[in-house]
Amino acid sequence: MSAYADFQNEVYLKGLFGEQPTQPFGWRETEAAAYAAMTPGAVGYVAGGAGGEDTMAANRAAFDRWRLVPRMLRGIPSKRTHTTTVLGTTMPAPVMLAPVGVCSIVHPDAERAVARAAAAMGLTMVVSTASSTTMEDVAAEAPDASRWYQLYWPADQDLAASFVHRAEAAGYGALVVTLDTWQLGWRPRDLTTAYLPFLQAEGVANYFSDPAFMKGLPEGDQGAAVLKFVGLFNNPTLTWDDLAWLQTQTSLPIVLKGIQHPDDVRRAADAGVQAVICSNHGGRQVDGAIGSLDALPGVVEAAGDMPVLFDSGIRTGADACKALALGAAAVLLGRPWVHGLAVGGEAGVHHVLRSFLADLDLQAGLSGHASTSELSRESVQRV
Repeated sequence: MSAYADFQNEVYLKGLFGEQPTQPFGWRETEAAAYAAMTPGAVGYVAGGAGGEDTMAANRAAFDRWRLVPRMLRGIPSKRTHTTTVLGTTMPAPVMLAPVGVCSIVHPDAERAVARAAAAMGLTMVVSTASSTTMEDVAAEAPDASRWYQLYWPADQDLAASFVHRAEAAGYGALVVTLDTWQLGWRPRDLTTAYLPFLQAEGVANYFSDPAFMKGLPEGDQGAAVLKFVGLFNNPTLTWDDLAWLQTQTSLPIVLKGIQHPDDVRRAADAGVQAVICSNHGGRQVDGAIGSLDALPGVVEAAGDMPVLFDSGIRTGADACKALALGAAAVLLGRPWVHGLAVGGEAGVHHVLRSFLADLDLQAGLSGHASTSELSRESVQRV
């Protein structure tokens, strides 16, 4: 499909005729612009991590320990293709939008804008349970686009079943179960501003629209609804055995997100799930944890033929190439598209995605690969 790299030619040609870009291209510049546009509470929520934010730093440091090894004179086509298929979902490149909740604190168009931008690029959006827009409304915004649903498994089994059934009815292609957030991590930035958006009824659209959740609540009593949400959002009692029940509720492929240890990969395979995501929640849950890229090789080895996806720390095309070279079937981009949303709404997300894909395309080609599918352990070196 691609020619993603043509984006840079478009920018340069427009500059020849006096048209200057209105949005930044570097991820650090986009991040700075985003935080300048957001409220202090929203900045803390989006930018912050657990404890001393050592895991966030570990995610980035892990990428620095791996380096691409460019190869030359390999007859690389100028128009490269990166199409892949993961769990039956065809993707123009091995890139997805990671689930991020509460997008309304970043931009009023929230997940609707993100869905339109993702659809324009043909990328699969993973929609969070904690979204500010119902899963049905997100689907309606881009009805022909591919999308997966991320489940925060609540303490109420009827509600969990309802979420899963709604997602399947709305055309979601897979169920991504986040395992690492059965309790919120210690997040000093949020504590400093005493800011938790859910208590202000942000990011609870899927709950407040669900009949299983609303059952028994006084009509119009938002405070009671928020208190009920707080009481059942987390489910620390879940074990591997509970996956059997979840499998009876859906025909969708089940993906476990938050895997870092090879033994957990093997438990996932034994439980019959279809894929895992090597992730530490972007450093937002456990402080002082292993960087996700450091965990990836062991996770991939233990997974065998089961697809392993990757998130936590991806910022550039080079980052994606390194993760793909180490065995990831696809990468999930998180904070960068949130920053784009803050800077320019739908146009901002589209700009970030188009820039990221152009960078990925160029990095793969310039390092000697006609497609990202050619990336392998021989493409990288640990330093």
